[in-house]
Amino acid sequence: MAIDPNFEENREVVDEHEGHDVWGPVDEPEELGIHGTHVAVDFDICIADGACLEDCPVDVFEWVDSPDHPESEIKADPTHEEQCIDCMLCVDVCPVDAIDVDAGRAGRK
Repeated sequence: MAIDPNFEENREVVDEHEGHDVWGPVDEPEELGIHGTHVAVDFDICIADGACLEDCPVDVFEWVDSPDHPESEIKADPTHEEQCIDCMLCVDVCPVDAIDVDAGRAGRK
């Protein structure tokens, strides 16, 4: 299952992490929600293969711990989503379609 591209309509902001919104539901450690808005990563899908971190030319992502999550113990967090240049490399290389980038969401929290 891929990230919901309409998460802004289908989910609510339930928290903030490292300066970006977290879209629920969140029920740790099993459900971690979607992190980010312009660059959104569904933490419940992310398997932490690292391709997005390796390929991003502007270093949008950083590893964060996600202990006891069923998919992976770390996640690619869009900590610097404001630096995104909308090249879509992260979207293209994510093997589980956990990332959505939408320039129309840029600048909004």
